[in-house]
Amino acid sequence: MQTNFLVTGAAGFIGSHLVDALLARGAGVVGIDNLKLGRRKNLSAALKNPDFKFFEANVNDLAASSRILAWQSKSKPFAAAWHMAANSDIRAGVADPDVDLRDTFLTTYNLLKLMREHKIPQIAFASTSAIYGDLNCPLTEGIGPLFPISNYGAMKLASEAVISPALESFLERAWIFRFPNVVGSRATHGAIFDFVHKLKKNPTELEVLGDGKQKKPYFHVADLIDAMLFITDNAKEKLNYFNIGVTGGGTTVRYLAEAVVEKMSPGAKIRYTGGDRGWVGDVPKVNYSVDKLKKLGWSPRLASNKAVDRAVAEIVAENS
Repeated sequence: MQTNFLVTGAAGFIGSHLVDALLARGAGVVGIDNLKLGRRKNLSAALKNPDFKFFEANVNDLAASSRILAWQSKSKPFAAAWHMAANSDIRAGVADPDVDLRDTFLTTYNLLKLMREHKIPQIAFASTSAIYGDLNCPLTEGIGPLFPISNYGAMKLASEAVISPALESFLERAWIFRFPNVVGSRATHGAIFDFVHKLKKNPTELEVLGDGKQKKPYFHVADLIDAMLFITDNAKEKLNYFNIGVTGGGTTVRYLAEAVVEKMSPGAKIRYTGGDRGWVGDVPKVNYSVDKLKKLGWSPRLASNKAVDRAVAEIVAENS
C-alpha cells in the first residue's frame, strides 16, 4: 500500500523541497499551506503529480483542516505528518511576538489536536538551533537548561515540549530536527535573500547589518532534505531528536555579502552598520555539534562555504 504523508507549510522554502523528495520516493502527499510565506510556484512540478493534493488552508483553522484530513484519509490513512509550517522570519517575531505564538507554536499545538482526531501516529517536526540561545560552547542535543533569545526559538522550544506529552497519550513516534541557517533555491528569507533584494534596489551599495564578523554554519536545503529522510528511515526510538548541519567551521556574514556582490553586482560597495549582531535575537557565533547524526551514519555533502556558494548562485538566478 502506498505510504501517505501530510506536509504542512508545503509551499514554503523547505516544505516544497520535501514534497518533491517524498513524491520521488513514490509516496502520496497531501500539502497544506496558507501561502503567507509559501508560494504556489514552488510546487509547480508537484502539482502535475497525481499523487499530490494541495490545499490552501491554515492549520490553525481546525474546522477547515479537519475536513481536509477526513476527506483525504478515507481511502489511505496518513502514516505521518511532516510539520514544516512556521514563521521563519526571526525579526518579524521580534517586532510582533504574536507572529511566533500564532504561526510557530499554535500551528504545532493545533496540528497535534488534528493528528489525535484523525489518528495520525507519527510527527516529523522542523525545529531549530535557535532553541539553544546564545551559548559559548558546542551545541549538543543534551545541553541544558535552554534559554532562547528570540521569540522564534522560544516558540520552537515550546513546540518540542508539547510534542513530548503527545507521545505519552497518542503519538507512536516523533522525529525532531534542529537545524541551523538553511540556504538554497526557493528561499523566502535569510541573509542571502535579503542581500539579493537590496542589490536589486540599489546595485551600487549593499547595507549589511552588524560588522560582518558574525559566523554561523550554513546548510544547503538539498542536504537538509536528505538528512531528514535518513533520520526518519533509521532512527526508530519513540522520541528522536537530532542536530542537523554541516561539519567543520561556519561562514561569516562578510563572506555571504562578498559572494552576493561578486555574483550580482561586482564593484558594489559593502557598508556595515556595526555591532556584533544584526538584530535583536541574532546569535552572532554558533558552535554546532552534529556528532549524534554522524554516529547514526549521515554526513553532509557540502561544507558551509560551499553551501553558501551554491545557494547564492541559485537565489541570484531566481531573482534576476
